[in-house]
Amino acid sequence: MYKIPVSVLVVIHSPDMRVLLLERADHPGYWQSVTGSQNEGESLQQTAVREVAEETGLDASRYELTDMGIQNEYDIYEEWRWRYAPEVTRNTEHAFGLRVPEPILVTVAAREHLGFVWLPWQEAAEKVFSPSNAEAIRRLAVVEGATGHAEKH
Repeated sequence: MYKIPVSVLVVIHSPDMRVLLLERADHPGYWQSVTGSQNEGESLQQTAVREVAEETGLDASRYELTDMGIQNEYDIYEEWRWRYAPEVTRNTEHAFGLRVPEPILVTVAAREHLGFVWLPWQEAAEKVFSPSNAEAIRRLAVVEGATGHAEKH
C-alpha cells in the first residue's frame, strides 16, 4: 500500500512560543515538528490529531489545533520515494499549529524519533532541517504575536 502524497506538519508550541522539536531516528541530527501522511478517508485535521498522538503521545483534541492555511508542495526526497506510487514525486504538506499550555513531557515514538526538545521559536526555526518547517514556525510566531525574545506582547 503506497502512501498518499498529502501530509501534515504540526508545530506544537506553548503560549510564549517555545516549540517542540523531534529528532529523527533515521537521520540523527535532523530535527522537525510532527509530520505525517494522510490516510485514505481521513480529513487533514484527523491526520494532524493522529500524527500528534503517534509521535508524541499527546491528545491534540485536548488542545488548540489550528489550520495555519499554509500549503507547501515539494519534491519527495529520493530516499523516501519508495513509499509512494512509482509516478509520484511531489507531496503537498498542510501546516497546523497546536498550542499547549506549557512545554510538557511527551513520549516519542522510538521507531521514528530519538528524542525531543522545547526551544524558543527563533532557535527552533534555525534547528529544523526542512525549509517549510522553518517557515511554518516563523509564520506561527507572527500570528501568535511573539517578539524577538519569544515573549507575548
